[in-house]
Amino acid sequence: MKKVITGTFLALTLFMTSLPAYAADSQIKIDGVAVSSDAKPETKNNRIMVPLRIISENLGAKVNWSNSEVTLTKNKMKVMLKPNSKSAVKNDEALQMDVEPYVKDDRMFVPLRFIAETFGCKVNYSGSTVTVDTAPLAIEGVKVKALQQEYRMTMGGVVQQVSGNAYHEAIYHLFTENKGAKAEAPAKYAWNADIDTPGSYYKNAQYDFLDEKGNSVKRFDLYSLLNAFPSELLEGYPAALLHDATEDQWYLFNDAAVKSIGQLVDTAARNGFLKVIINTVV
Repeated sequence: MKKVITGTFLALTLFMTSLPAYAADSQIKIDGVAVSSDAKPETKNNRIMVPLRIISENLGAKVNWSNSEVTLTKNKMKVMLKPNSKSAVKNDEALQMDVEPYVKDDRMFVPLRFIAETFGCKVNYSGSTVTVDTAPLAIEGVKVKALQQEYRMTMGGVVQQVSGNAYHEAIYHLFTENKGAKAEAPAKYAWNADIDTPGSYYKNAQYDFLDEKGNSVKRFDLYSLLNAFPSELLEGYPAALLHDATEDQWYLFNDAAVKSIGQLVDTAARNGFLKVIINTVV
């Protein structure tokens, strides 16, 4: 009997030591970019648990807390889950997770594979590295490799590129879903603000969705109304305009979407998904 127990223990030990060492030292890469968080990944029941922020920001999902329930939304997909419960709901379909999400140090940890695959991503393991690959954005059948943003200041300008398929998709949808009615080109518009003409527009930024060869598949320019004049002189002028440079067509645009696009670029930069190509600001 003693030999059986010893043999069983030895077999169990060998099995456990042969499992991948997915713990706090694990590296998680999303679309080739190593992501980090103020809370480290953990292992529970041989499942990698990650802080929810990694999923929400770098897979393009938004997070909303309500009555101890978390809702993740991305485009038309909605996933609801609760701490300490294996039950989840995806677009009204009941699902079961292998391990329960939990809260630790005011951070919610969720099973990486379940969340990633629920949002259509592929998960692979190699040593202590976990890679998550998302589907690339395709515009008229052409896959987008990078999003290039250019903006200018009084003294110089910046050209930078955002990687990460989820960021490309989220920003592209902000452009297309907030595009309003067609509009005429404003009388005055430029990179530099015209402080002498009411109704002038200044160019916030230029966005090029680039293919694998670096060619622009789609380009959008964002313009904002210069508010350097009395309000009565600005009546009838929309706060924001979108120029579809690919089509050479102007549209009314949502000013809140302008801010959301800027916030996504900032988030991409914070998480390592942004690379500065040119910076001439002095």
